[in-house]
Amino acid sequence: MLVSKQNRKVIYEALFKGGALVAPKDYNLPKHADLDVPNLEVIKIMQSLTSKGFVKTQFSWQWYYYTLTDEGIDYLREYLHLPQEIVPATLKKSARPAAPRRACGEGRENRGPRGDRGDYRRKEGANGDFKPEFRGGLGRGNRE
Repeated sequence: MLVSKQNRKVIYEALFKGGALVAPKDYNLPKHADLDVPNLEVIKIMQSLTSKGFVKTQFSWQWYYYTLTDEGIDYLREYLHLPQEIVPATLKKSARPAAPRRACGEGRENRGPRGDRGDYRRKEGANGDFKPEFRGGLGRGNRE
């Protein structure tokens, strides 16, 4: 399919920026939801990149999910003339602080009472002279 260089570049930039791209399986959709490009062109360009091994395709619930492979990152860097320092968002590490680790069992006394969930353990068993009695089942099939 013939796609203009401008549309191809818009699709490649969006794919490289996010590292992933989604498209609904609607070939007649006039515009893609995120890009100002016809949806058919997005699907066909991604199909071409999939056949070259630059993109991995997953299809679910009438949506195409495209993720960039390492070879695809190299190809798009070369095509878009980007330096090595720029990486897709899927490869960026999130800078969130690590939660302080607690020692095993630490902080349990701060919890509230656990209610009566453990009360069955505190009850005493039956005394030594307890003799359970099992009789028939109250007339069910018992002819007396």
